[in-house]
Amino acid sequence: MADLPADRLSTDPPFTNVGLDVFGPWNVSSRKTRGGFAHSKRWAVIFTCMSIRAVHIEVIESLDTSSFINALRRFLSVRGPVKHIRSDRGTNFIGACKELKIPSNIDSSAVKTYLSDKGCTWTFNPPHASHYGGTWERMIGLTRRILDSMFLQLKDKLSHEVLVTFMAEAAAIINARPLVPVTTDPDDPLILTPAALLTQKMNILPAPAGEFGVADLYKSQWRQVQHLSNTFWDRWKKQFLPTLQARKKWQSTQPNIQPGSVVLLKNRQAPRNEWPLGLITQAFPGKDSKVRQVEVKTIKPGGTSLFLRPVTEIVLLLPPEAQ
Repeated sequence: MADLPADRLSTDPPFTNVGLDVFGPWNVSSRKTRGGFAHSKRWAVIFTCMSIRAVHIEVIESLDTSSFINALRRFLSVRGPVKHIRSDRGTNFIGACKELKIPSNIDSSAVKTYLSDKGCTWTFNPPHASHYGGTWERMIGLTRRILDSMFLQLKDKLSHEVLVTFMAEAAAIINARPLVPVTTDPDDPLILTPAALLTQKMNILPAPAGEFGVADLYKSQWRQVQHLSNTFWDRWKKQFLPTLQARKKWQSTQPNIQPGSVVLLKNRQAPRNEWPLGLITQAFPGKDSKVRQVEVKTIKPGGTSLFLRPVTEIVLLLPPEAQ
């Protein structure tokens, strides 16, 4: 397993280095019509601070580049400038990077230098390498499972305003989680959380007084939000806390993949009994000299193709020295 990247250990202000992704969609009641309500879809962009692990959620109306750029601008307006962004290779992310003229490693080359001290770079993970985004994918995966299961139980669609408010409440719950094991010392009641580092306030945001049950889903909108927030909080405790345990993975050292190696591609979409073979044309070592992504050339009846893949998606068949 590789060392933590530099932006994970940075002492810069919160949200200077972020990872982001989009999740959803959910159906909302956008406006009233003569026949009832017109429904539309909403998605959410989750921004994760690479250092303090705080999250920020913005609701978007579509998956196009323009809608994402608006969400990014709202995030920057609230949280301030960003130096480094990490994400997968979503088409809306790549389009936004080009529209905003942010330097990136989109062409599989080394990350370009900053345009200035206030500049921003965008690093895209190689295809089929979701584990590269473990910092933010874990938060997204857990949040998505809870939200999806909650919305499946709702018979009536939420309004856009309720959804936006609920996402803010969900982000507050996520940011109130402890970052380190809670001490048992009664003289040290301080609990280090992302919210404490963001707001510099040790007191958590209290929930409104009163009981909020299922019946509140059919009452005023603010009571709907509080019931949904209570449900999210209950599931968050039951599903997140058991995951706070050490995970041992990739502890043994393996030889680096060399250019000229013959490999087998792990392609889940390949037909039965078809084994796509490839030849390693380039290897991209990291700062610790370990190769974790490679360029693979495959030959098909229509010609040759080049793919960028992580080493977890290939199987070494024949190294160059054995040929």
